[in-house]
Amino acid sequence: MNLKYKFPENFWWGSAVSATQIEGASKEDGKGLNIWDYWYEKEPYRFFEGIGPEITSDFYHRYKEDIKLMKEIGHNSFRFSISWSRLIPNGNGNLNEKAIDFYNDLINELLKNDIEPFINLYHFDMPLELQNKGGFENRDVVDAYTEYAKTCFKLFGDRVKRWFTFNEPIVPVEGGYLYDFHYPNVVDFKRAVQVAYNTVIANAKAIKEFKKLNIKKGKIGIILNLTPSYPRSNNPADLKAANIADLFFNRSFLDPTVKGEYPKELIELIKSNNLLPIVFDGDKDLIKNNTVDFLGINYYQPRRVKAKACMPNPESPLLPDDFFDNYEMPGRKMNVYRGWEIYEKGIYDIAINLKENYNNIESYISENGMGVQNEERFIKDGIIQDDYRIDFIREHLIWLHKAIEEGCNVKGYHMWTFIDNWSWTNAYKNRYGFIQLDLKTQKRIFKKSAYWIKEVAKNNGFN
Repeated sequence: MNLKYKFPENFWWGSAVSATQIEGASKEDGKGLNIWDYWYEKEPYRFFEGIGPEITSDFYHRYKEDIKLMKEIGHNSFRFSISWSRLIPNGNGNLNEKAIDFYNDLINELLKNDIEPFINLYHFDMPLELQNKGGFENRDVVDAYTEYAKTCFKLFGDRVKRWFTFNEPIVPVEGGYLYDFHYPNVVDFKRAVQVAYNTVIANAKAIKEFKKLNIKKGKIGIILNLTPSYPRSNNPADLKAANIADLFFNRSFLDPTVKGEYPKELIELIKSNNLLPIVFDGDKDLIKNNTVDFLGINYYQPRRVKAKACMPNPESPLLPDDFFDNYEMPGRKMNVYRGWEIYEKGIYDIAINLKENYNNIESYISENGMGVQNEERFIKDGIIQDDYRIDFIREHLIWLHKAIEEGCNVKGYHMWTFIDNWSWTNAYKNRYGFIQLDLKTQKRIFKKSAYWIKEVAKNNGFN
C-alpha cells in the first residue's frame, strides 16, 4: 500500500497512562496512601466537581478487557506507571504481594496480546509517608526511590525492556513548589530548585542500578514534557526571555539527563539569585556517568515568551515568571476547552533540536493529546464523532513524519490516552481517550478516533 505518510518499520503505536489516573482501587489490597489520596481527603474542593482518585477508570479490576481494547485499536506498545505506594505501601520497607501479582499479571497480559510494556516508575505520586519526610527535598527519599527502582527492575526486568525513571519531572516542581497546583502546595523557588536537583540525582542513581543488573536488550530513559520556547520577536530582550524560559523548563532536566551536565547559563542564573541547591560530593560524576539511553517526549503546546513588561513586585516571592512574560500570539490556533495553543510544528522543532544539539538521541513521542469538555455533545449514532481529535493527531503526525524523513531518531507515537481518565485536580473535566468512559456504568465505548488510529497503526501510516 503506497501511503503518503509511511512510518519506519516497527514503529511504536500506542498510548500512555499513569497509575493514579487510571487504576482506581486507591485503598484496596494493601495500597498505601500517596499524596493525591491524602490531598483529596484533606481538600476535596480543590478537585473538579469534587471527584477524587478512588475509582478513576477502574483499570485495576478491568485491565484484561482494556488490554483487549488496546489490541483491537492497533496498539503494539503501551506505557503505564507503577504505583510506588501500591508496591511499597510506606515508600520503603515491606513489599505488597498483591501489588506484585497485579503488575505481573498486567505485564503478562500485555505480552500475551503482543503489546510491549513500557514501564514508568514515577508519575507525580509520592507515597505520603515519604512526602511527610520532605519528599524529594530529602536525600533519604532519593535513596528510597533508588531502592524502589531496583526492586522493580528485579521483579519485572525479565520481561520488560523499556523503562523510564520519571514522567515530566518538572511538573511536581512547578505544581508542588512554585505554582500551588500539586501537594505539598509550597511556593518557594529555592526549595523547588532542590527538588529538581534531587530528582536528577534520583534519575542517575536509578540508571546506575539498572546498568548493574545488565537487563538483556533493556534500555532506560526519562520522559520530559519538552515545550519549545518561542520568542515574540528577534529583539534581544525577547530572545533573552525565551532562553531563560527554555533553561528553566526544558534544559534543567534535558541537559543533565542526556548530556550529563547542567547548562552553564542555568547554573549562573541559579547562583546569581541565591537559589543553589545542596550538592553532595560525587554528585557531578554520578550525573555525568549515568545518562539516559533514550527519551520520551510529551508535547501538548508551545511556550511563547516576551521580555517582562513591568518590574516584579519586590515584596512577592521570586518565581520563574520574574524573568519573562508569557505572550499570546495573535491568530494562534486554540484548544478552547483546555486553554492551550495547538501548534503542530512544535513536535518537529523538538525532534530537530534533539538531532542537532543532543546527539540525535533515540526518542519517541510519549504523550500528545487533546482534552475536550462535554464530549457527549458530539454523539451521533451512539459514537462520539471526535473529528477534532483525528485532525489534531494527523497534523502532528505529518510534522513528525517530516522530522523522521530528515533523519530524526524518532521511534514511535503514543497518545494520551487510550481511555478517558481522571486528570489530577481537573478530574474528568476534559476527556482525552480514544475510548469513551461512561462514568456511571464504567462502560467502554469506541470514539471515532479509535477506528481511525486502528487503521493508521495497521497500515503504519496514512494518506
